[in-house]
Amino acid sequence: MKLLRYGPKGQEKPGLLDADGHVRDLSARVPDIAGAVLDPGMLERLSHIAPESLPLVEGVPQRDLRLGPCVGGVGKFIGIGLNYADHAAETGMPVPAEPVVFNKWVSAISGPDDDVELPRGSVKTDWEVELGVVIGRGGKYISREAALDHVAGYCVVNDVSEREFQAERGGTWDKGKGCDSFGPIGPWLVTKDEVPNPQALALWLSVDDEMRQNGNTATMVFPVDEIVSYLSRFMSLRPGDVIATGTPPGVGMGMKPPVFLRAGQVIRLGIAGLGSQTQTVVQG
Repeated sequence: MKLLRYGPKGQEKPGLLDADGHVRDLSARVPDIAGAVLDPGMLERLSHIAPESLPLVEGVPQRDLRLGPCVGGVGKFIGIGLNYADHAAETGMPVPAEPVVFNKWVSAISGPDDDVELPRGSVKTDWEVELGVVIGRGGKYISREAALDHVAGYCVVNDVSEREFQAERGGTWDKGKGCDSFGPIGPWLVTKDEVPNPQALALWLSVDDEMRQNGNTATMVFPVDEIVSYLSRFMSLRPGDVIATGTPPGVGMGMKPPVFLRAGQVIRLGIAGLGSQTQTVVQG
């Protein structure tokens, strides 16, 4: 299934994408694509609903029908840094021995095609296409063998990052990772049954139609099952938590000379089978 949330900001309704690319309304079946709705048992029940039995929503998704963040009520938005060896190399940093963990504040979450806002004073806002992992079954001290049983599904994430805030202003990475609009997620949550191998997904990103990133999740340093298990040692994972699993090479800070986003530019990004996003950069 491809689950989504549609409508104006702050008023999104739950829906799913049918085989013809139309949105079907799920409001009569679930309150939101969030929390307990992401439990494997609930997802199994939803999968038995005939899409044609649900109300058809007018409009073409991502054209004249806005899609919101594909998960509502996110409790934790967790990032994994330097998780592709060639990305670590382009930043001049060593490949980590353990996953690098940081926070993206939930207030950063936005719809897949909403504007990306340059924070006031920003001089180094950058792009990062990433595979997002959505937790469906909570837990802690999860074994690696059982880790994927706790995953509801996957989505596209743009881990927008302000590099000066992140690395040159003291403290942790978090202040450069969680600015408003720095976490577009979606367009939809693709349930785990439709992604048999999360380590075999092509992902890409362009800026003004110039390809910047073109990679594959096969080259992750730490794969999804290891990341989920690792994080559960340090926190309880809960349904609806979102994990951004790292980016392949091609970010602006790695270019020679470095290149960063400017107002008016258009970012496009996507992951095979998970959909795509388009954002216009604006001054915040």
